[in-house]
Amino acid sequence: MIALVKHTEGAGNLELREVPEPFPASDEVKIKVKAASICGSDLHIKNWDIGIPMRLPVIPGHEFTGIVTEIGENVKNVSVGDRVTGENTRTSCGVCNQCANGSYNLCKHRLATGYAYDGAFAEYVLIPEKRIHKLPDNVDFISGALTDPSACAFHAVQELTGINAGDIVLITGPGAMGLFSLQYVRSNGGTVVLTGTPKDARRLELARELGADYTITEEETVREIVMRLSNGEGADVVLECSGAEPAADLGLELVRRQGKFTQIGIYGKPVVFDLDRILYKEIKMTGSFSQKYTGWKKALELCSTGKIAVRPLVTHQLPLSDWQKGFSLFENGEAVKVVFDMEI
Repeated sequence: MIALVKHTEGAGNLELREVPEPFPASDEVKIKVKAASICGSDLHIKNWDIGIPMRLPVIPGHEFTGIVTEIGENVKNVSVGDRVTGENTRTSCGVCNQCANGSYNLCKHRLATGYAYDGAFAEYVLIPEKRIHKLPDNVDFISGALTDPSACAFHAVQELTGINAGDIVLITGPGAMGLFSLQYVRSNGGTVVLTGTPKDARRLELARELGADYTITEEETVREIVMRLSNGEGADVVLECSGAEPAADLGLELVRRQGKFTQIGIYGKPVVFDLDRILYKEIKMTGSFSQKYTGWKKALELCSTGKIAVRPLVTHQLPLSDWQKGFSLFENGEAVKVVFDMEI
């Protein structure tokens, strides 16, 4: 089969290759990939500034949908022909404190599809049955491929941060994480101020369509609006989705005393924070990594009912053979989400 392979350490080192078709183990499901989306972490894999455990060579890609074509002998609840997606957590120890409380995404022995195990930028992918989620009948393959980032945003906003009606919420970064997060914030009655850069014009336009109250590119304007909305107190919540140091600095400056700051974006390198701001303002700072079963279940439900818009985030559909164009569109900010449509 044809697959996109990260074959060697270092920036780049990605190419399409002919690789053997995989065979499912007893607890695995073999899936013919229908759609696979580029994630920000796939860029980190390409640029080789990723902090997630990797095993090379590997096929990236963990945001996907497909049809089950084969099942292992011990698989009970998934059948050939099922339309599915799957979590990127591939293995976890099952016995540590995090696994015991359901936070297997934080298991120190966690290994992930698309990083340590071959992923979905290929004709077929293998996923353990316990990580499979069936697509609702009215969720198409392209939309379903974005379940992963929607579940990440649900985990960050709903499970970890908590938004109250009337909260002033500053979201930095209008990528997929920012756009999903703004929808979850709005569903809780929060007011959204979303920031980006001048190159994010298309993304900010989409943010307005999805319900952002304010979309801004100038730092001084961000300060002015946040302080005006909050009577000089600052934002109740900051969701940092960009993985950019200036955005984090701005968020720490504008969050109110005893406010909440949740880090969602990946930096890919050490950054400098003014930790005194956290101390003096008693900021409740939280990191949010990946997602777990509850988020996947809810993300699919909200996509199915139309309460969370998914398809508008897909700005480009390309064949896998155009992977270089897809990565370029995503990296330079022209695209929100690029989906490799395996039917093209």
